[in-house]
Amino acid sequence: MNVGIIGYGSMGRMLLERFAEAGKAERLFVTNRTLEKIVQAPDEYTILATNAEVAECADILFVCVRFGDVKTVLEDIKGHTRKGALVVSLNGSIPFELMEKVADCKYAVVIPSLTAEINRSETLVSFQKTVDDAAKTALKDLLSVIGNVIEIPESEIAICSELVSCMPGFIASMFDVICERATEFTTIKKEQIVDMVLNTLHATGELMLKNGMTFEEVVSRVATKGGITEVGSKVIYSDFPQTAEKMLDESLKKSESMTESAKDMFEK
Repeated sequence: MNVGIIGYGSMGRMLLERFAEAGKAERLFVTNRTLEKIVQAPDEYTILATNAEVAECADILFVCVRFGDVKTVLEDIKGHTRKGALVVSLNGSIPFELMEKVADCKYAVVIPSLTAEINRSETLVSFQKTVDDAAKTALKDLLSVIGNVIEIPESEIAICSELVSCMPGFIASMFDVICERATEFTTIKKEQIVDMVLNTLHATGELMLKNGMTFEEVVSRVATKGGITEVGSKVIYSDFPQTAEKMLDESLKKSESMTESAKDMFEK
């Protein structure tokens, strides 16, 4: 199986490096609008000059470009993809029906998480209806090198992206606020506060996954009746739902807006 990557930005580079390390692909091909930015790893992958050239070599072709460049890439590869090749978009805001109008290919959408950098991604994948089981298995097996792979229907891409791909940013934002507020009550430096919170957060996640614990069970284990944690937890359950609802609502509206922009862009 040959794998091609169009776009050597942060995500394209990360995938290329992980696939090369895992050795799951027979050959790896890559191109980028600015070829000078690609750092060659001897004997691990081949740099090609154009999108069409990469498409001609790849059984699975990853399109790792910006939202506004996806249509141009699909126009470039039209008529150049291998028979039965699977074209993988990393942009969940562009529906299959729009991509099909530009290039008649088999498509999948893949949404990795930042945690792919440590091979712990909860990676979302959605397949066009015409994709066969063999192609699905091949892509899932390839993506397994960066973590867990979760197949979802196209209709669930937006909300699931919030829960997986966006979540590292959401989590970092929430705990950044908590750590910043904590500095008002202590002389300990913020760096040490962050370190304590991060290690506790990491250990709590590991504990829950290892023991199959729910969020409610963790709260009940820590929040003894009439105790300090109970008081703090009550504040969170009382006040935070409104913030969570607004966070998800606003981000989903942005996703819908990008899909509408994609329709305008693809119909030009």
